[in-house]
Amino acid sequence: MRVAVITRYFPTSFHPWAGHSAYQTLRFLAQHCDVKVFYPESQYPAVMTPKSRTHPALDKNYEPVGVPVEYIPYPAIPVISRPLNGWTAARRLLPKVRAFQPDVILNYVVYPDGFAAVKIGAALKVPVVLTAIGTDLNVIPDPLCGMLTRRTLREADFLVTVSGALRKTGLAMGASVERSRAILNGCDTSVFYPQDRNEARKKLQIEETGEAVVYVGRLDLAKGLRELIDAVVQVKTQRPQMRCYLVGDGADGPGLMDQVTGYGAGDWIKFVEPCPTDKVAVWMTAADVVTLPSYREGCPNVVLEALAAGRPMVASDVGGIPELMDDSCGLMVPAKDAGALAVALSKVLEKHWDAAEISSRHSRSWSNVSDDVEQVLKQVLAARG
Repeated sequence: MRVAVITRYFPTSFHPWAGHSAYQTLRFLAQHCDVKVFYPESQYPAVMTPKSRTHPALDKNYEPVGVPVEYIPYPAIPVISRPLNGWTAARRLLPKVRAFQPDVILNYVVYPDGFAAVKIGAALKVPVVLTAIGTDLNVIPDPLCGMLTRRTLREADFLVTVSGALRKTGLAMGASVERSRAILNGCDTSVFYPQDRNEARKKLQIEETGEAVVYVGRLDLAKGLRELIDAVVQVKTQRPQMRCYLVGDGADGPGLMDQVTGYGAGDWIKFVEPCPTDKVAVWMTAADVVTLPSYREGCPNVVLEALAAGRPMVASDVGGIPELMDDSCGLMVPAKDAGALAVALSKVLEKHWDAAEISSRHSRSWSNVSDDVEQVLKQVLAARG
C-alpha cells in the first residue's frame, strides 16, 4: 500500500521535535507500507514575515529516520491568505503527489493541510483519511476557516481523531459517525518505562533528595503554567524539599520567568531547555509527579510518556486526558484553578505509587497506534472497491 502523507505536523530541521505523534506513527507504518510525507511549507514575502517565523530556512534534505519527506513551498500572506492556503497548497502539491501514485492519502491537521489533501484525493481519485490532532478543531482562527474546516470534514473519506472527546467535536462539525474513529496516541515504550529515580537525577545533575514536580512541553500560558507556578509556591510552604522543573521553551517563557522571580522562587523553580526524547524519559524518571495543567488538549504525549515511565500525573480534566487517566495513576483537576492544582500535587506527593503497576496498566506503544491507523487505511481502500 502506497501512502502519501500530507502534513506540516512533522519534524523539521528547525523544529526536530515537532509533529512527534505523526512521525512516530508513520515510522512504524513505513515498515509495512510505502510511505512518503509531502510537507506544505508556507512562504511569506520577506517584508511580511512575522518575527515568530524568522528562523533559518528549512533544510530540504532533512529527514527523520525511517520516513522520507519532500518539502513543497507555496506562497502565503500572514492572516490575509488563510482562507486560500488550502487551495494554494493543493495546487503546488498535486504534481508531486501524483508522481508518487498513492493508493491512499493520509493527513494530519485538518485545515489547511487536510483541505489540500481532500482536493488532491478528488483529483487523483484516491481516498483521503484525515487526522485531527486537537488545535485544528478546537482553535479555529476565523469563521471562514471554520467553514472550510467543516467542509473538509464532510468531504473526506474518513476522520481519525486522537481522542474520543475530539471525535465528538468533529461529529458536531459535520464528520460522519460511521466514517470516523478515535485512535489514542502512544509512546515509545522502549524509552519510557520504569527506571531508577536516583540514577536519573544523577544523570541530570539535580538534587537527589527531596521531591520533584516536572512539566515537559511548550512554555505556553494555555498549558496552565501561570497556575502551576502559583500552585507549587503554595505547596512549597508545606513541602520545603520540593522543587519544580519546567522543561521546554516558548514565547511565554520570559513572562513565566518574571513570575518566578516575583515570587523569589528562582532557586527551586527551574527552567530547563527542551531536549530529545531519550532525555525527556530521564526527566520523567527523575520526577515524583509529572503535571500538565492545560486549558485544552487532544491526546497529550506527555501524559502517555509519564504513565509508561511509571510516574503519577496531575493533569487538567480536559480534552482526551480523562481517556488516559484514572485514580490508579494520579489526579485530575479543573483547568485554571491553581488552588485545586496545589491540593492535587500535595496529595500525589504524599502517596506511595507503584511505578511498575502504573506502567503495566497505562502503556500503549506507537506500534499499536500504527496498527490501528493501517487498519483504517485498509478499511477505506476496501470501501472504495
